[in-house]
Amino acid sequence: MAWVYILETDTGYYVGSTTDLERRFKQHQSKRHTHSTQRMGELKLVFSQEYTTIKMARKIEARLKKLKRKDYIERIIADGRITMRA
Repeated sequence: MAWVYILETDTGYYVGSTTDLERRFKQHQSKRHTHSTQRMGELKLVFSQEYTTIKMARKIEARLKKLKRKDYIERIIADGRITMRA
């Protein structure tokens, strides 16, 4: 199984994907393994959605990152689901 997840940061949101959500969040919090979130201050996991494969999760992650729209990310968090398909 795989997940697409959204972290809330001091400056906005971070979108990622992983096969081990707990391990990956701990890596983000440690600030040592993830360069992209090292300087983002406190991180809060605000959303995750499970997928059957990491390939599918990464496709969704890439599409979300291309949107770069805070309102769309906030709608996903509020709705509790991602509606786009891989």
